[in-house]
Amino acid sequence: MERVARRWIAWLKAPLRLLLALVILFEEWGWQPLQDLLARIARLPVLRQFEALVARLPPYAALVAFCLPGLALLPVKIGALWLLAQGQRTLGLALIVAAKIVGTAVVARLFTLTRPALMRLAWFARLHGRWAAWKEALLAWVRGSALWRALHAWRLGLRARVRAWRARAARRLQRWLGPSG
Repeated sequence: MERVARRWIAWLKAPLRLLLALVILFEEWGWQPLQDLLARIARLPVLRQFEALVARLPPYAALVAFCLPGLALLPVKIGALWLLAQGQRTLGLALIVAAKIVGTAVVARLFTLTRPALMRLAWFARLHGRWAAWKEALLAWVRGSALWRALHAWRLGLRARVRAWRARAARRLQRWLGPSG
């Protein structure tokens, strides 16, 4: 019986691991660009003052500020699930995607602002270190897969083809405009 349970667990681990890897890859892809976007928006005077206030928070207040977006988006995600249950697939999925993008942007920016305070909490720093190591191992597993390598090679080839097409189009445009263009 124990051997069967181990097989089931091993069988379920791969899809779960892949799903988690996809979520983490999405977060990794969006984390920096979305954080940069919010940093640009935060140049507005009112937001700049708010960010300065958040950056000065003591550790546990910073933890509350860091956790608030996830709690604030929970009703939105529940509403999206309700829409899905009502047959509103497009609207429900759009709401889930929008909440994920907005949540990632806000959490990324808040983490940047609150990280110094959060890292003063020994338990948080320890958990963050474990999370980072686990995440890197999972991403290394994904990047080492044959599928990832094939997709990466395809993407690089596509990028080279697009660059070549742009160069040809620029040369044609230059010839069409003539020497004075």
